[in-house]
Amino acid sequence: MFEGLRFKHWKTSVGDDGIVVLTLDREGTSANAISRDVLDELDTLVERLGIENPTGVVIHSAKRSGFAVGADVREFVEYAQTGTVLETIEYGQRVFENLARLPCPTVAAIHGVCLGGGAELALACRMRIAADDDATRIGLPEVMLGIHPGWGGSARLPRLIGAPDALPAMLTGKPFNARRAKAVGLVDRLARPDELLAEARHLAKRPQKRPLAQRAKAWATNTAPARAILAPMVRKQTAAKVRKEHYPAPFALIDTWARGGDDIQQRLKLEARSVAKLAATPTARNLIRIFFLQERLKGLGGGVEHGIEHVHVVGAGTMGGDIAAWAALKGFEVTLQDRELRFIEPAIQRAKTLFEKKLKAPAKVEAATARLRADVEGKGVADADLAIEAIFENPEAKHALYAAIEPQFQADEILASNTSSIPLDELRQGLAAPQRFLGLHFFNPVAQMPLVEVVRHDRLDADIEKRALAFCKAIGKLPVPVKGTPGFLVNRILMPYLMEAMRLYNEGVPGPVLDREAKKFGMPMGPIELADTVGLDVCASVGKELAPFLGLEVPQGLEEKLAANKRGKKDGEGLYVWKDGKPEKPEVDPDYVPPSDLQDRMILPMVNEAIACLAENVVDDADLLDAGVIFGTGFAPFRGGPIQYVRTEGVATVRERLAKLEQKHGARFAAKEGWDNPELKAPAA
Repeated sequence: MFEGLRFKHWKTSVGDDGIVVLTLDREGTSANAISRDVLDELDTLVERLGIENPTGVVIHSAKRSGFAVGADVREFVEYAQTGTVLETIEYGQRVFENLARLPCPTVAAIHGVCLGGGAELALACRMRIAADDDATRIGLPEVMLGIHPGWGGSARLPRLIGAPDALPAMLTGKPFNARRAKAVGLVDRLARPDELLAEARHLAKRPQKRPLAQRAKAWATNTAPARAILAPMVRKQTAAKVRKEHYPAPFALIDTWARGGDDIQQRLKLEARSVAKLAATPTARNLIRIFFLQERLKGLGGGVEHGIEHVHVVGAGTMGGDIAAWAALKGFEVTLQDRELRFIEPAIQRAKTLFEKKLKAPAKVEAATARLRADVEGKGVADADLAIEAIFENPEAKHALYAAIEPQFQADEILASNTSSIPLDELRQGLAAPQRFLGLHFFNPVAQMPLVEVVRHDRLDADIEKRALAFCKAIGKLPVPVKGTPGFLVNRILMPYLMEAMRLYNEGVPGPVLDREAKKFGMPMGPIELADTVGLDVCASVGKELAPFLGLEVPQGLEEKLAANKRGKKDGEGLYVWKDGKPEKPEVDPDYVPPSDLQDRMILPMVNEAIACLAENVVDDADLLDAGVIFGTGFAPFRGGPIQYVRTEGVATVRERLAKLEQKHGARFAAKEGWDNPELKAPAA
């Protein structure tokens, strides 16, 4: 059937039953990304299949990682730069539509990751079968890149599973697991992983009709009256989460679906034009840049064996307990030490809740729970490969702990501190093996915050740093290496923002107004809510440590709250009262007019400090700085980070705004060293 045709990325075979199997195995890569070459070859294959008309076609992947990770994002960037996005999208749509029109049964056999363009390839098949396995993930996460599905995803998914299930999946980018995909009708059948291909062939020979109830739901929720009713509701729900001017893609997706009729060609045309328009926005450019920054951080831990099996954590408070739980969740043996069992028990309970939420299956929850053991006497430290200190922020207390535990270490055991602000050059004093000591600074809440600062000092062994980076990768975190100066990177940049917000709060600006203005800029959470979430005790402690270094004064007003055990969310009250994990924000007088420079007063101190960090080589380059601040603070992702923000706004413009603040409010707004850095003038990516 395919005599004389040679393919780099596809393998073909024909069984005695007449079923053609197309195996995607992109050359030279560990995962399938759908490039132009992959599409060109598929186009040739589909054309030949249309002529030969086999009994059926099965498409699957030879990669262990999964079906396909999506379109080749690097190629997409090139198309955006050359203005050929629309042409490229229309080409991909045409190839997939030709596949969809084949007269024979077509089946996508899905295992592992099936995302973006990979999921759209699967949607172009008549049927889908998935491996009944935890690794199976099927989704359309293009909104995370500032666009939406463009190769038929938005045109096909709502018509397949119904708008109420399809729209949230595309608007959030959250993938379906295998069982959920089967329940909503995204896949027609599940199979054991080792029987996936055989079952796919069987399905191609004996196609099955989708249940009538699924077909009826899909039809009913996509009629013109249904779209007219649902679209405004979904727009309103989306607007409550993100602002259209910051993230236009979700709103464009809703509009594309709402305007789409029964004709697939019309829906594809709307989809292609919408994505091409979005690809030209600053939001898409910055979110795609962040995607590459995330990939770079993931790569920092690659190629090295961490050699860690047993982690010992000292300090079972919020941070220590949650670090221990996360390590156990990710498969490590963990011992958790504190002064008394009563301090460890709450951490164990929180861990069980985390395991139940993440793992669900009772056997897996039980296994993770067994990996986390209370260790009041600290016997685990002698057998551990990594000991993490997570006690309170006091250098003397930390030194005393190190003196007690370091003599028990194995020869190659690593000692790490979770300190959030104390310089590592200070903490490593007196250690017998300072070369095996470093900082592993996690962020609260540990289960949600992706970043870990890997903190260096002047005696750190380079191989130990590499092992620490590999450990971060193994527990699913994004590591960024930082200099061990006060506050490192994230807290050093974050504290001027929080301190200025507290100053404004003390001047009488209502907390909800400060939070609203910060979110208007693009921060995921306002500074007053953030201070309560982090804990006013932590803010006060870090503030006192960093204020002299930053040349700032610690704002007044926290002492009374702390004295009354009102530390924020964890106590149920701080700057706000908290109920059921949410702040009760007081009503603001509708006639209240906030200061005109309110947003600049909060945001520009962060930017100014970021410039200083870059000048002082706190991180290796501007990209790592932006990545650290975005993944550590949530800094307005659509703006691309503080350095990218300066590039976009212009150095002269931002300096002028700082100068106005300095003139009006004082020297704390004076431009720091580093504004002449050539990296600030680099063209926006």
